[in-house]
Formats: sequence, structure tokens, C-alpha cells
Amino acid sequence: MFGSNKSKDTAKAGSIIPSASSHSLNSLVQGTVLEGKVKATTDIRIDGTIKGDLVCASKVIIGPTGVIEGTVKCQNAVIEGSFNGILVVAELLNIRETAKVVGEVSYGKLIVQSGAVISGSYKVAGETAHTNGNGAFKSSTEAKKAVATESESKAISGKAGEFAKAN
Repeated sequence: MFGSNKSKDTAKAGSIIPSASSHSLNSLVQGTVLEGKVKATTDIRIDGTIKGDLVCASKVIIGPTGVIEGTVKCQNAVIEGSFNGILVVAELLNIRETAKVVGEVSYGKLIVQSGAVISGSYKVAGETAHTNGNGAFKSSTEAKKAVATESESKAISGKAGEFAKAN
């Protein structure tokens, strides 16, 4: 006559209350400016501005209108907007064509799409940095030089496009 009510505790499809197992996304919308330290355990999307530090145990997405000035440490990142500072990505860093990334960047794997503007020092996480004591890279065959100007970046992007067409 009375059935089991064990399913009452589980979230139903379409429910407005997220279940503990659902994937959450934090969002900072366009027009919002946050100054200070932010810590997130789930993905975070930035379409506004952060001036400070961001530590994320998951993915950081900087949308086309997003700006971060400071330090970011995360597992994965997708950048479509602007970043200036120190960026440490443990796994995959995806820099999209609309992005402008300036600073010291460390990553596990790197994707840079044609049109992106990058400047600063870039190194694979876990590699030892070859510095001259002032934080600048030494010029050696082991140290990697990042593109320093937008014109160099465009020239390299153009050559990559020519190479792709030829093959």
C-alpha cells in the first residue's frame, strides 16, 4: 500500500536545487570589479575584472570581456580576454584568438590559437627555470624565448597559416 520513499532525497531532473554531484560554475559578470583574493573549488568564469589573486582547484575561463591583473593558479584555463601577471596552470592552458596574455606563464600543455597576443616568459610546468638571478631568463639553448611583440606574434601566426596551407 505504501511504497518506498527513498527517492525523495535525490534531486530530480529539472530541479532548481543542484545535487551534490552536479558540476557547478562560478561566474563574475561583465561590469563587476573584484579586488583581493578569490578561492574556488569548482570552475569559474570571469567576464568582469579581477585585480588580485585567484586560486581555483578546477578550470578558470576568462571570457572575451574578462580581465585579470594578478596571480592565477589553477588546473586548466581558457583565455579569451585579457590577462596580465603570473599564471600557473597545472594541466591545459588554451589561449584563444581574442586573448591578450602578458606575464610569467607556467603550464602543463599549451594551445595558442592564431591571432592571440602573448608576451612574457612561458615554460612547461616542472621544468627548471634558467634565470640570471633577477628573474629574467638566461640566453641559452635550453631556455625558451617567448614572443616579445605583437608584430612578432603576427609574423609567426602568418607563417603557421602558410605552413598549414602548404600541407
